[in-house]
Amino acid sequence: MPELPEVETVVRTLESRIKDRKISDIEILYSNIVDCDNREFIERLKGQSFRNFKRRGKYLLFEMDDITLVSHLRMEGKYYILPSDTPRDKHTHVIFRLDDGMELRYHDVRKFGRMELMPLGDYKVFKDLGPEPFSDEFNIEYVKSFMKKLKQPIKQVLLRQDFVAGIGNIYADEVCFMAKLNPLKEADKLSLKEKQSIIDATRKILSEAIEAGGTTIRSYTSSLGVTGRFQQSLNVHTKEYCPKCNSQIKKIRVAGRGTYYCPICQK
Repeated sequence: MPELPEVETVVRTLESRIKDRKISDIEILYSNIVDCDNREFIERLKGQSFRNFKRRGKYLLFEMDDITLVSHLRMEGKYYILPSDTPRDKHTHVIFRLDDGMELRYHDVRKFGRMELMPLGDYKVFKDLGPEPFSDEFNIEYVKSFMKKLKQPIKQVLLRQDFVAGIGNIYADEVCFMAKLNPLKEADKLSLKEKQSIIDATRKILSEAIEAGGTTIRSYTSSLGVTGRFQQSLNVHTKEYCPKCNSQIKKIRVAGRGTYYCPICQK
């Protein structure tokens, strides 16, 4: 599943490729991808141009002339930019025909991704999302307040999008390792120093992953000519041995998710 670094990579890549391109037409091949009337979706976007590209958590925000297209990739959503005469894949569900003869195609094997339209600049729908990891709001006072009396394992808290937006399973494992925290340790048991280490590790891991173009792992790749290289820097997720002490990595389940950690470095 694409997490914050992968979504950020897609946003930046699309911005470099289709900024100011105009949509000449749209074809919807699987109607459930679009969270509104399909005809309205096409009518509202036809003739609009891609002006600004943003991200909120794991959401892509394409700001057009007077409306915003919001896209959530979910498990395996991908975008392709292809010539219009390129044969269609059976998993292509939405096609945006552009004014330069190219097509922006949305591809999704599982069909879990969603698109919807929102008023330009009015994103109250994201009010339940936690702060962005790099924002000033994600600070020690906020973390202290959120974790007060919270009995959940720290790995589970990191996965909560109302705590901090954009972290998924891969990066939660890596953050716990860098912060030297056992993923099962309850949030309210963390010391002030450990809480600060969560903030620092989150920012460092995500920064490095964005710089590397995200993580290409299992079925996910950006599909825009960018192959994520951060999988080469993973310390514990899907690994067999700890890069620090060479102990065998353990795999357990936390909040229903496969979780990797070093029993020595993360006691």
